Amino acid sequence: MQSLKEVLKKNYTILIDNLQKACLKAGRPMDSIQVLGASKGQSIEKIKIAYELGIKLFGENYVQEGEKKIKELFFLDIEWHFIGRLQTNKVKRALNFFSVLHTLDRYDLAKEIQKQAEKLNKRVPVLVEINIGEEPTKAGITKDEVEDFLEKISNFDKLKIIGLMCLPPYKENPEEVRPYFVEMGKLFERLKPYLGNEFRELSMGTSHDYTVAVEEGATIIRIGEALFGKRERTP
Repeated sequence: MQSLKEVLKKNYTILIDNLQKACLKAGRPMDSIQVLGASKGQSIEKIKIAYELGIKLFGENYVQEGEKKIKELFFLDIEWHFIGRLQTNKVKRALNFFSVLHTLDRYDLAKEIQKQAEKLNKRVPVLVEINIGEEPTKAGITKDEVEDFLEKISNFDKLKIIGLMCLPPYKENPEEVRPYFVEMGKLFERLKPYLGNEFRELSMGTSHDYTVAVEEGATIIRIGEALFGKRERTP
């Protein structure tokens, strides 16, 4: 029976191989993409192994679970991002533990981030979440509303808008997701002239469809199962 380390090493090798092929196809350098280990429900042991393999960026979906892991792994040089839906009452704690927030999806959240960031006297890197499939069950701002939203929060000087994030509709065939990634790429390019050099990240693509996302311009891919295997528990 394979050890946990052997399993993760095999997963990582496949991931990097697929990534190299996608980059070659898209004419992109490998260092233009960051692999984020989506570690929700995964053990400390698995995170340590992934770190040893070369993953230095991890994302958590729940503030409390993330906080526990961050405290336990303080001795590792990990960059922690928050990738779940953020409640306004958890913003204060999130800002103490996560360096980037991926899911700015509404005005009241932007207002609370601004308020808490003012107290800490720091600018907070955020990605605006886009509901690219306009699915009623998902969070995010539609592509038609995003410019109005950005205008509305433009006076929040503690928000450093560094990019966009999306979670498109799930399709069994990843090729069917491509049109959504193409739309995200177009939206990113449309907004870039207004948001300047800080606006450079496009967080899209997960274990199921990351190669297609990379081909369409993703700069951050969020990899859970393809790296860690099945979640060990659901918080």
